[in-house]
Amino acid sequence: MPTVLVTAYEPYDTWQENSSWLTLIELTKSLPETPAITTRLYPVDFAGMRKRLTDDLEGDFDYALHLGQAPGIGNVQLEAVGLNVGGSSEQTPDEYKPLVAEGPVAYRSDLPLVEWADKLRKAGIPSQVSYHAGTFLCNATLYLSHYLAEQKRLKTRSTFIHLPLEISQTLSSSEDFAAMPVGTLVAAVRLILDELATAP
Repeated sequence: MPTVLVTAYEPYDTWQENSSWLTLIELTKSLPETPAITTRLYPVDFAGMRKRLTDDLEGDFDYALHLGQAPGIGNVQLEAVGLNVGGSSEQTPDEYKPLVAEGPVAYRSDLPLVEWADKLRKAGIPSQVSYHAGTFLCNATLYLSHYLAEQKRLKTRSTFIHLPLEISQTLSSSEDFAAMPVGTLVAAVRLILDELATAP
């Protein structure tokens, strides 16, 4: 049976919840029989995330699906590329540092993201492949997941999935954010898990 690590992030900044964690909580209420799923909650902190990810990948999972929220997007974005650079919103771009000094410039996920995006859309869930996961923790998670798998000679294949806000997160906001109900977010992740359950 395929094994899958599914990760999410804690709330950050002014957000009291994180749509990735809300999705993962709901997902765990009714997990599919296959694949075998391990879930983790990561801190919004470079060092803390890296340590947790390093420890978790020792499980040598077949796949890793990393979830994170992206306020402002209106679809599910499947991230294809992780860049070897990281910085926070408090920094200017010229202050960003490499995630791994000796690491390659980027990694590209070899998972069938285009096919997944197409299947999500056919299921009525807006989705697209993205080629820039930013320069914060989401990108770092994707990059380091590939880097650590390569260095440790693991079989783990990874991607990062950016999720819109969940509707409940927008109810008290004065801004007009795009959002999806948690049921739709869960359906998107379950569809991908179903694909992994039958992957060759």
